Amino acid sequence: MTDTTQRPARRSPIQFGDPLFKGLTFFFAMLVLAILTGIVSVLIIDSIPAFKEFGPAFVWNSRWSPALDIYGAFVPLIGTIETALIAMLIGVPFSFGMAFFLTEMCPHWLRQPIAVAIELLAAVPSIIYGIWGLFVLVPIFQNYVEPALISTLGPLPIIGHLFQGPPIGIGVLLAGIILALMILPFVTSVMREVFAAVPAVLRESAYGLGATRWEVVWRVVLPYSRVGVVGAIMLGLGRALGETMAVTFVIGNAHRLSLSLLAPGTTISATLANEFTEADSPLYTSSLIALGLVLFALTFFVLAVGKKLLLRTPATGGRT
Repeated sequence: MTDTTQRPARRSPIQFGDPLFKGLTFFFAMLVLAILTGIVSVLIIDSIPAFKEFGPAFVWNSRWSPALDIYGAFVPLIGTIETALIAMLIGVPFSFGMAFFLTEMCPHWLRQPIAVAIELLAAVPSIIYGIWGLFVLVPIFQNYVEPALISTLGPLPIIGHLFQGPPIGIGVLLAGIILALMILPFVTSVMREVFAAVPAVLRESAYGLGATRWEVVWRVVLPYSRVGVVGAIMLGLGRALGETMAVTFVIGNAHRLSLSLLAPGTTISATLANEFTEADSPLYTSSLIALGLVLFALTFFVLAVGKKLLLRTPATGGRT
């Protein structure tokens, strides 16, 4: 007689591995959300005394006086936005040009060394950028660059207000330039990768139709890779908004509003780095933590806008 009893099939290790992998990935995803929730909760709870004392006016109050226990976030908030915008206005065109050169015009034997050199800039600590800016760029700006800007652009209407004042070297403009150098490797690397991902057949077809290199980039490469380009710009902007030590060295750390980009200023991160150890009252500490909450909200808003742009930007696949 043959045994017709069916034995239960033994589960393979792969069948056990799938639920385990799913559980681990879910755990790590929830862990990230839990850490983020904890950070936001600490910022909100510890900043409550400042907002109770000053109310929503804390955000647009420009006075910062530890001696009188009066604090406002407006000056460092404006300084953060100014330096980030200067960094993007300088860094993004340079990054685009370098990525375009590396993918479209650079000889093959030179392409990899230049790419590696650009990426090595990202490995330089921010404090090194700050020291280099303080001891090298500040004297150059004080003796040559700022006097030239004051004499040529200072007398102009409207725009001249941005380039007036004594040439002291340190200031918002130099901090923005340092930030531009720091975001350069990140934005360039991402742009280079997305440009290189464009199928070669699209480029060859455009060249075959008689398009110039600029037309190929403008009508084929950019439409195909626009999502990646926007992502690279948002990555650089997020880095520029939160940079601390390099900005602290060269911005002047002054809580004063000024139209001139040559005047000293401050940012939220620089204020936190300079004054957190000196906070000798609960309201002072709470105000500094409230500054951190404002910076978090600003960064979150910028990244949310970037994500919105990415979702609304169609991948045209090279079609205009």
